[in-house]
Amino acid sequence: MKINGKPTRTIWPSADNQAVEIIDQTKLPHQFVVLSLKTLAEAAQSIKDMWVRGAPLIGATAAYGFALAARATPDDDGLKAAYKILHATRPTAINLKWALDRCLAYALPLPVDQRAQGLWALAAEIADEDVAINSAIGDHGLALIRELWDGKKTFNILTHCNAGWLATVDWGTAIAPIYKAFDASIPVHVWVDETRPRNQGASLTARELNWHGVPHTVIADNTGGHLMQHGMVDLVIVGTDRTTRDGDVCNKIGTYLKALAAFDNKVPFTVALPSPTIDWTVADGVKEIPIEQRDAKEQTHMVGKTKDGAMVEVQVTPDGSPVANYGFDVTPARLITWLITERGRCAASAQGLKELFPESQ
Repeated sequence: MKINGKPTRTIWPSADNQAVEIIDQTKLPHQFVVLSLKTLAEAAQSIKDMWVRGAPLIGATAAYGFALAARATPDDDGLKAAYKILHATRPTAINLKWALDRCLAYALPLPVDQRAQGLWALAAEIADEDVAINSAIGDHGLALIRELWDGKKTFNILTHCNAGWLATVDWGTAIAPIYKAFDASIPVHVWVDETRPRNQGASLTARELNWHGVPHTVIADNTGGHLMQHGMVDLVIVGTDRTTRDGDVCNKIGTYLKALAAFDNKVPFTVALPSPTIDWTVADGVKEIPIEQRDAKEQTHMVGKTKDGAMVEVQVTPDGSPVANYGFDVTPARLITWLITERGRCAASAQGLKELFPESQ
């Protein structure tokens, strides 16, 4: 991803390797702020308070946070305590557990005095792997767009929440095919759901598409069905925080409703997922995936920019009105046309995933 022409990742080690640096995504789209994480506590807070977000980026941040913890307490008890602290920050995104399991399994057999350095290198490896995975997803998604595009008219894609560069280390998942298509001179246009309550579509997806120059239009969350009814959507692409072995997809709240509208209007509904987001231990997403309930303030308050450029927070609900703030919903596999992974495209089913990942069995 380029910002003002400069290639930029969402997370990177500091010049002296004493900290890991991130983009504070709570300040976007109006302010670009870089934060340095130097301790386990700061890494955990960055995930919990959504300075970083998106399943792949959460996993990479957790890996770096685990490495920072090993610098302070590299013994077995210290690493296991760090695991628990980081794992508790976001319960739904499976990449978090995947990264922590990998880090713990790597570190425990090492001599104590080699753990911190080894984990720092492993975190960098996990970040680089994420970039390669997402680039491959982009290539497979580009092939699909080429198949569906008529070669002439604008190709309209609808997405939900943010599954772009800002949700990963680079490229993105659902947005990677869009970047590749745009760079290949296919006339893509993106309908960007604002994605209440945190507005991650309006503030993050729109911000990065704007940086990259991709044509797009921000819409209210409830607009997608209308657009599909009128033939104004050629493809829906979303990301996922956890995918079951049978192909159910857990993603930002509101994804299920988009899938229903797409199914009713015969619009292909696709999910872009890196393999670390597949939870091979879960079959029924509706019954088995824990759905995070977040702070009511995310729904009762909004942050915006005034005419004079000041950033202000305002309350949009009445005092005393209770709030239910579910972070995710589950889209059943039967509503999904294709899953797009780094290994290619498959049906949203146990058989489809087995064909791409036979070693998982």
